[in-house]
Amino acid sequence: MRSILYIGSEALPFAATGGLGDVMGALPKAVKAQNPNIDVRAVMPLYSQIKPQWREKMKFEKSINVKLSWRNQYCGIFSLEHDGVKWYFIDNEYYFKRQRLYGEYDDAERFAFFSMASLELMRAVGFYPEIIHCNDWQSALAVIQLKRSYESIEEYAKIRAVYTIHNIDYQGEYGMEILGDIFSLSASDMSIVEYHGNINLTKGAIVCADYVTTVSPRYAQEIQSDSFAKGLATITNMFDFKIGGVINGIDTEIYDPEHDVELVKNYSSGDICGKAVCKAELQKELGLKASPDTPIIAMISRLAEHKGFSLVKEIADMLVGEDDAQVVILGTGEQELENFFREFAQRHPGKVSATIAFDKALSKRIYAGADIFLMPSKSEPCGLSQMIASRYGTVPVIHEVGGLYDTIKPYAAGGNGFTFTAFNSEDMLNTVRHAESLYHDKEKWAELVEKVMNIDFSWDVSAKTYVSLYDRVSKF
Repeated sequence: MRSILYIGSEALPFAATGGLGDVMGALPKAVKAQNPNIDVRAVMPLYSQIKPQWREKMKFEKSINVKLSWRNQYCGIFSLEHDGVKWYFIDNEYYFKRQRLYGEYDDAERFAFFSMASLELMRAVGFYPEIIHCNDWQSALAVIQLKRSYESIEEYAKIRAVYTIHNIDYQGEYGMEILGDIFSLSASDMSIVEYHGNINLTKGAIVCADYVTTVSPRYAQEIQSDSFAKGLATITNMFDFKIGGVINGIDTEIYDPEHDVELVKNYSSGDICGKAVCKAELQKELGLKASPDTPIIAMISRLAEHKGFSLVKEIADMLVGEDDAQVVILGTGEQELENFFREFAQRHPGKVSATIAFDKALSKRIYAGADIFLMPSKSEPCGLSQMIASRYGTVPVIHEVGGLYDTIKPYAAGGNGFTFTAFNSEDMLNTVRHAESLYHDKEKWAELVEKVMNIDFSWDVSAKTYVSLYDRVSKF
C-alpha cells in the first residue's frame, strides 16, 4: 500500500469537537511515521473556526465546481504540510462559515457537498489514493458514491474504501425525499441506503465499504447487538465478516508527565516522587484538605447519564464519608448532573471539588495529582481518559465495556487497573474499595503505578495495526 487519503469532518489541531478530531489529527501522522514511504494525505472542511496561524500557512491549489444534484457549487482547495501529512481544506463559505461545526439545519447538504468535493479533489490535484479512509456519517457518502458512481471511472476503479464508526449513535438518518435532491443518488441506489424507510448513510457506508472499523475490538462486537447498535444490528450482523476494531491511541507527546509544562513538578515511571508534589498542589488549588494519605478519586468527563454518573450519584456520599476519600470532578454537560455535583461539593467542603467547565490545563493537573480515575461508562466506544490517566500514573477503575474493556484489565488477574462487569452502583463501589484498599499498601500501589505508566497506549501501536489492515484491503 503506497497511498492513502483520510476524509473526516474535523481534525486537531485545526478544528475539532471530540474524539473524531483526535483520531483525524493523530492517525495520519502516526501512519506516516510508521512507514515514511506511504503518501499520506487528509482532507477536511475549511471551517471559519480554523485560526489564522493555520490559514497563513495554506497554499491555494485551485478552484473547481462540485456537482451536487442540480447544484453546481464553488469549491476552493487549499493545502498545507503538517507533521509529514499533506492536508487539503475544502472551501465554501456558504457551507462552512458557520458558528459551529455541526448542528445546522442543512447538515445533510453541507456534508454531502464535503463528501462529493473530497472525491472531486482527487481529480483536481491528480492524486488517486489506493485507500480512502472515511470517518463517521459526515463522510459516509464519499464511500457510497465511490462505489456507486465513481468506480466506473478508470482512475477511481481501484480505490478501496475503509469506513470507521467512531460512535454508532450518530448514523446520518434523513427522509427518503432528499435521496436525489441532496445526496445525488438514484432510485437504483435506494436499497443501499434505505433502512426502516429512511436514508441511513452509515448503513450505506457499511454496505459499500471494503472494510469497516470501529475504535476498539470490543465495540466492534457490541455494535452487533441490539443493546449497542442503535437499531443497526441487522446490518452489522449481516456484514460482520468485514467489521473489526482497532483501539485508538493517545498522543504521548501531549500527555507526558516527564515534560508536561502544566505540572508543578515532572515525574516518570522510574521516579514517581513528583506525583506526590502534584497531588499536594492539586489539593491546595481545589480547596481540598491537605492530606497525602487520602486517595483522590477523579472523574474528567462530559457530564452525561451514559457516562455512568447515575451510579456515581448513588454512592457519592459513601466515597467521602465511610471511605474517607476525596473526589474531584471536571466537566460540563447535562444540567441536572451539573447541579448535582455543584451541590455535592457544597455539602462536603475540603473533600469534594466540582469544576463545571472545560479546562484542558486543569485536566492535566488532575490526571497528575489524582490517585484513582473512575470511568464507569454505560457505553464507551473507545475512551481516551483511561489511557491518559494511566500515562500519569493514576490507576483506572472502569466498567467492562467497549474500549475500556480492551485497555484496562483487572489487577487481581495481573492487570493494569480495577474493573467491574455488572452496571450497578454496588459492584462499582466494591471495585473502588478494592482500589482504595490497595492504595493504602504503599509498596504494592507504587508497583501498580509504575506498571500502568509503562503500558504503551501510543498511536504507534494503532498505526501498525492500520498499516497492516490497509495492506490487506489494497489487495482486495
